[in-house]
Amino acid sequence: TTANLTRSPAWQASFSIDGKYLAVCFGNPDTHVKIWQCCKKRRSSSHDANDKCVVEEEEWKLLATIRDDDAAGHTRSIRSVSFAPTSISYDVVPILATASFDGKVLIWEYCHDDDDDEDDDLMQEKHHDNSSTNSNNEQSSTSSYFEPIAQLEGHDNEIKDLAWNTTGSLLASCGRDKTIWIWECFLPGTIGGVDSSNNMNEDDGEAFECLAVLQGHDGDVKSIAFGPSHNQWGEGEEILVSASYDNTIKVWAEEAGDWYCAMTLGEDSVPQSMPSSSSGGGIVHTSTVWSVGFAPGGVRFFSGSDDGTMAIWKLYTATERNKLFPTDQVVSSTDGLWKCVGRLPDAHSSYAVFSIDCAPTRAGHGRIASAGGDNSINIYREESSVGNGTSDAPKFSLEDVAVDAHDGDVNCIKWHPRDGRCLVSCGDDGAVKLWRYIR
Repeated sequence: TTANLTRSPAWQASFSIDGKYLAVCFGNPDTHVKIWQCCKKRRSSSHDANDKCVVEEEEWKLLATIRDDDAAGHTRSIRSVSFAPTSISYDVVPILATASFDGKVLIWEYCHDDDDDEDDDLMQEKHHDNSSTNSNNEQSSTSSYFEPIAQLEGHDNEIKDLAWNTTGSLLASCGRDKTIWIWECFLPGTIGGVDSSNNMNEDDGEAFECLAVLQGHDGDVKSIAFGPSHNQWGEGEEILVSASYDNTIKVWAEEAGDWYCAMTLGEDSVPQSMPSSSSGGGIVHTSTVWSVGFAPGGVRFFSGSDDGTMAIWKLYTATERNKLFPTDQVVSSTDGLWKCVGRLPDAHSSYAVFSIDCAPTRAGHGRIASAGGDNSINIYREESSVGNGTSDAPKFSLEDVAVDAHDGDVNCIKWHPRDGRCLVSCGDDGAVKLWRYIR
């Protein structure tokens, strides 16, 4: 499925945790966010009168559009969008975070007027442009829209990325000012969140509290991701990794309520078993690190760089570090260690690797998807450990390539959180594409 919706670049996509909603943000000159809802349709299929079955099909319907001229909205290009991973076991509505070059993070709540359901196909989209259409030229419903409920300020200028932790209790943002802000969130469906029976409103200022402002990078912070700490750093259950224009990745941990830099990655020498960069003297990444993404379980993460390389990083416990890497410096003797254990030196034909995403556990296939400046999407699989590498020296092979997936840079690739056969991509051509992965 392809939706060519705008002359503006499509920057980033986000699925809701249940996979029922998809949000995409678009940049200038027509900056906005579109949200689609997945509707399942059942139809009968038969080859003959005695052989009938019911086939379930998916259709993505445009639900709402958020524009920069909306009241209380963003005033500059919207660069990042992310659904809060609020528990689907609660009766809560979708919560969406957006970040902009205006230096603000906005939190949006899904609103739906049941009284207007019968008129959905006839009425115009509430608060938004009448010409907004999805791939089937359907107008978004007037009874469905997203209302701003909170505004988070602090960055000096452009925000580049957003990341929620797995429970939705923390939200991080990063930007051009070289900082990372971490906010504590009390959302419906999260531990300590507001009562799910009552919708949040714009007066709920206490629903978000700034916990930390992290400084340490020497350049723009391009990408951030939360992962489990595995009790290897500080007292917190999670760590945060950040990728920067300064060619490095930093690992942040929490101790007694304070966040600190536990490690800086990027000055490591590439292991001798892997190809080294001829221009970087063995440095893992020699240019901007555009993207980071954790594998399921959080004992690995992947990074993609402007130098055209992808790197695989592995977590070693403090015990393993003391045994295998006794000379490596750490903040505390009880700290674990992240080490580069694999590298793909020409992941996208020497073009930048803009986005990396690991298939969720329930996909059952462990594939890695990447998107790059060569206009393509790559799918990688890990070779069997029998005779083809170990966890300390994994080998990944290119399984499939969608050549010219977009007419320009592919800015984002995401696996569906519940369907391991489905991915979404978006690019500089303004197109949003849903892909079916067939093994």
